[in-house]
Amino acid sequence: MDGAIESADALVARMGRDARDAAAELAFANAERKHAALIAAADAVCTREAEILQANARDLDFAREKGLSEAMIDRLTLTPDGLRGIVDSLRAIAEQPDPVGRVLSEWDRPTGLHIQRVSTPLGVLGVIYESRPNVTADAGALALKSGNAVILRGGSDSINSSAALHACMVEGLRAAKLPEAAIQMVTTRDREVVAAMLRAQEWIDVIIPRGGKGLVGLVQREARVPVFAHLEGICHIYADKDADLAKARRVVLNAKTRRTGVCGAAECLLIDRGFFDKHGDVLIRDLLDAGVEVRADGELSQIAGTKPASPDDFGKEFLDSIIAVRLVEGVDGAISHIRENGSGHTESILTENDATAERFFQRLDSAILMRNASTQFADGGEFGMGAEIGIATGKMHARGPVGADQLTSFKYLVTGDGTTRD
Repeated sequence: MDGAIESADALVARMGRDARDAAAELAFANAERKHAALIAAADAVCTREAEILQANARDLDFAREKGLSEAMIDRLTLTPDGLRGIVDSLRAIAEQPDPVGRVLSEWDRPTGLHIQRVSTPLGVLGVIYESRPNVTADAGALALKSGNAVILRGGSDSINSSAALHACMVEGLRAAKLPEAAIQMVTTRDREVVAAMLRAQEWIDVIIPRGGKGLVGLVQREARVPVFAHLEGICHIYADKDADLAKARRVVLNAKTRRTGVCGAAECLLIDRGFFDKHGDVLIRDLLDAGVEVRADGELSQIAGTKPASPDDFGKEFLDSIIAVRLVEGVDGAISHIRENGSGHTESILTENDATAERFFQRLDSAILMRNASTQFADGGEFGMGAEIGIATGKMHARGPVGADQLTSFKYLVTGDGTTRD
């Protein structure tokens, strides 16, 4: 093992030991202290706004020198409004009910035993993310609320912004007299630290990657620690023949153009032939007028302004002002396409027909299914969770937006009265 690997392993082991100790204390910290820590962290973000924005400006300069795309720059950018959003999220998480210690169910047995299933923290989280500095605050807050310690490894592009936000989270912990090691941040750009975290089963209970396909794919391939992840956000929106035209036009535009670089952005528009026969190319024309590059399949590619789609454009996460469009034969055609090309993230149907919507909901198994709503609502904050640590598309434990509730497990508390088993 060379020196770099030894150094990364030693760093993760040291942080892991400290996190284990902190997690043991957080597991029984009362709701009031966690609330106080989150409110103090929110206050610190307000107080340090200028400092955080200066740190973000340094990151933006670095990112532009590297030639990062506009979508990546958008993910990296913090603004006064964005910081107010972070403050609001911290306060919203603080006000949520404590997810730890809830009695999930309880029952009595004929033997005289009383059994309770009670929520409990997972332990130590390892969060690996790219570009988005707000994840520092979101992940730290959700981990704290759910009684977990967390080790944060942000992207090299956002290291200054993340460090400034991390300092606010630590200030909150200090104010509430909670262990500062409850929220730790890796401050080196050494990529070997990521590999060390992925093999740190002794110290980390779950890894949560948040980033592009390259990062998430690496984590899923290499991790020895359990992973909550989604590989891609290939979100579909289907315009059914019974869609309300005005609603469809609003929703499709929002789903694609509100923010093109987020995982909830629509990447594929499926149009029912019945809708197209009735309304023509109106949805495509709206997208083109908004500056979206429309990669159209089959006869749709004859529409002026579109580009012919390649087979690879379906099942692709563009994270850009690009969308793939295809005609399908009814809801079953949409379902078949999504099953073949989707990533299990978010799909939306536009229809006024209850039976059609029910068929769409029953026959697809993505983490989030919507009706007459933009896929951009695939977000923990919009689900009332205050924030999210990611969108999980797997089927074990957590699924969809991962908030504080999803960062808990459970244990059984069994009470007897000198009870013995025959």
